[in-house]
Amino acid sequence: MKKRKCDLSLVIPVFNEQESLDQLYKEITVSCEKLNKSYEVIFIDDGSTDDSLNVLIRLQKRDPRICVIRLRKNFGQTAALSAGFDHSCGDIIITLDADLQNDPEDFGMLIDKMEEGYDLVSGWRKKRKDKLFTRRLPSMMANWIISVITRVKLHDYGCTLKAFRREVVKNINLYGEMHRFIPAIASNIGITIAEVEVNHRPRRHGKSKYSLMRFTKVVLDLLTVKFMLSYATRPLQIFGIFGLISGMAGGVIGAILSYQRLVLKQGIADRPLLLLAVLLMVVGFQFITLGLLAEILVRAYHESIGKRIYYIRDIYESDSEIGSD
Repeated sequence: MKKRKCDLSLVIPVFNEQESLDQLYKEITVSCEKLNKSYEVIFIDDGSTDDSLNVLIRLQKRDPRICVIRLRKNFGQTAALSAGFDHSCGDIIITLDADLQNDPEDFGMLIDKMEEGYDLVSGWRKKRKDKLFTRRLPSMMANWIISVITRVKLHDYGCTLKAFRREVVKNINLYGEMHRFIPAIASNIGITIAEVEVNHRPRRHGKSKYSLMRFTKVVLDLLTVKFMLSYATRPLQIFGIFGLISGMAGGVIGAILSYQRLVLKQGIADRPLLLLAVLLMVVGFQFITLGLLAEILVRAYHESIGKRIYYIRDIYESDSEIGSD
């Protein structure tokens, strides 16, 4: 196969969206033709159980600019996006959902903003067409928490419609539900981020894959992101702080008890403070040991070959080079 190269890559995860795909393809084609750029469209079938894969294969046979990646099972949106990033060839990569709620007409606006010098442009669904209590309010809470903890201020972390320079996505590794944290993760490598208001449309077909249980997963992944941003390369600094505090507290209590026993001749064998002092010193030692072990693991991780979080069953694409229309 010849080495592919194009200006723009569209990365679109698909999970049970058979009713939307034909219309999405039409809208993408119309929008991309206005941009006067060579492009490819990468659909990632994330273990769909409906007819989505057959629809995608039919579209791919019609248009050689389409690539269909079929994952072996439903790995989730993060893994699907990661597969698309790895297979993309564009200088600019745009991600969007397959449910028609993102508007392909916004591609030009994202690219124009990026040409002002930004490395990542994120969409903001200011006028979001989703249910208030099950979607919008949890999203607002999550966006506020993420912005406060990561210190990367965005109104809408959950909007899939984003544009990236190629070097951004090639230098980040995604796990869990971390696709929504890409701007925060990427900020760690010193990129410039902008946010633009995009059109958000009501869902036309199927049902949302979102549930309130995902909110808890977001919070847990956020703790991981915060640790990775602040202490990923120096874990001893966070574990060591807790260890030193615990050990010093235990030492102070132990010193006071020793003074009472040796100087004041008071009995301390039946005092709970003695057990607390021992516990704090042991816990402090364990925290410091854990930090040292984490330092070793971090160094081993950075020196090892990265493990992918998805497994591909098939790839359907054209053998020809991608070119402008």
